Amino acid sequence: MKILFVSSEGLPFSKTGGLADVVEALPKALVELGHEVAVVLPRYRGVKANTIVLPSLTIPLGTRLRFPAVVTAEPELHASEPTAAGSQAATGSPPSVRPAEGTTRAGHRPAPTASGVRYFFVDDAEYFDREKLYGTTNGDYPDNAERFAEFSRAAIEIAKQVWQPDLLHCHDWQTALVPVLLRTVYAADSAVSRLPCVFTVHNMGYHGLFRREALARVGLPEELFQIRGLEFFGNVNYLKGGLVFADYITTVSRRYAQEIQTPEYGHGLEGVAASRADRLVGILNGVDYSVWSPEADKFIAAKYSAKDLSGKEACKRDLLAEFKLPEEAMARPLIGIVSRFVDQKGFDLIAEAISALMKEKLTIVALGTGDARYESLFTQMATAFAGKFGVRIGFDNALAHKIEAGSDMFLMPSRYEPSGLNQMYSLRYGTVPVVRGTGGLDDTIEHFDGRSGKGSGFKFGAYSGRALLGCVREALAAFRDKAAWRKLMANGMAKDFSWYASAREYVALYERARGGETGGRKRRIPRAVSTSN
Repeated sequence: MKILFVSSEGLPFSKTGGLADVVEALPKALVELGHEVAVVLPRYRGVKANTIVLPSLTIPLGTRLRFPAVVTAEPELHASEPTAAGSQAATGSPPSVRPAEGTTRAGHRPAPTASGVRYFFVDDAEYFDREKLYGTTNGDYPDNAERFAEFSRAAIEIAKQVWQPDLLHCHDWQTALVPVLLRTVYAADSAVSRLPCVFTVHNMGYHGLFRREALARVGLPEELFQIRGLEFFGNVNYLKGGLVFADYITTVSRRYAQEIQTPEYGHGLEGVAASRADRLVGILNGVDYSVWSPEADKFIAAKYSAKDLSGKEACKRDLLAEFKLPEEAMARPLIGIVSRFVDQKGFDLIAEAISALMKEKLTIVALGTGDARYESLFTQMATAFAGKFGVRIGFDNALAHKIEAGSDMFLMPSRYEPSGLNQMYSLRYGTVPVVRGTGGLDDTIEHFDGRSGKGSGFKFGAYSGRALLGCVREALAAFRDKAAWRKLMANGMAKDFSWYASAREYVALYERARGGETGGRKRRIPRAVSTSN
């Protein structure tokens, strides 16, 4: 099968969150199962172009025409570079490089591959050669509706002119217009109109919400502005379009597929999700153990394994040095955080509990970027508790690996967590997760029972700073029992969340989408949509 992924970010080229990890790992797993996979991404600043595939596409946006190019890039050139974070500049990225004259046209040379995966980039400097991916600390870019409408149209044109797939797999609101366009604007185009389309929701909280006039600006039919289309409380909702028009919808854990059909987690789209329940599937994200494993990790100070944990001590010492924390911290439990600093990730709980946490015998290191108030809070804590608290504002892939390997515990107190990847990374590194039981965190972490020795981490339910503090204190108590802690580490390191099982579930779904009665059918406005937004 030939599968074309369409995503707004993907490692090793760009990243703001777990979406980028998935778009790197799942295609590789599918290739290893014998399928052909290509990925379409925007060409952001710092992506070094290798070959011009098409020098110009003609993309209509309302009354205007735009002319992005399609280029390829070598994954190996980006594998060790920091990647761009959503509200943070890309650290150390070189200036944008244009391909040399005389490079080949489509079909004359295959796109470069990473583990057999091809990569194509939509190259429009005005839209994508920017400091950050989606916006600045002041908010989203005001032309995001146009940027990702162009990207979605360009992806369909790539499917027509460059690399003809059997199925499209789109991700999050930035690509949600692909199924919308296929079933409306492209409905009469026999080259693509019957292409089945799977749409994955990585986070229901991000909609791509724009004013009504965005429809005209991006060239979408006015008839889409209705409750059975993209209308959402008087605005245009790109994510809703993906939910309505895709042949199948997936979320990144079974629990989250259930949660998004409820008011608590549906963010106003629970009715739409419930109306598509027969086409909604939860498939847990996996882990690429060739990248995230202490036996193979190229970023950490020492390799180690479940059979020989001696290297973990060296990793902890190296991590403390990275944050300029004292040697005496080696004796204290070290809690790591790698995250976006936003409410969704539970940082309001951390803010509520942080003063009490710092009275405990522990050390905390945090890496991430996000809301200014949390960046400021963590910076203040690093000053107030020098020697016990370290923070790095930004994204650094190498440091993220060091935190996974060098920490004793990993904190994820999310308000909601569609899948979560870091808790699964942590298990493999013998770094005990402390999580809130929601979404994929609930699916993957079993609360540790010291009497039976069963369990892989610590989990709390109530969304409160008090519950977070109690769970951390339970973990600290377990840490003092070295035999129990070794057992807990071993339990986690024995877990297998590799991508292969998940990839097989995706393949089965792709086959259903290709052969099912709704797969690729022409339709303008779906009829079976909830009467509530």
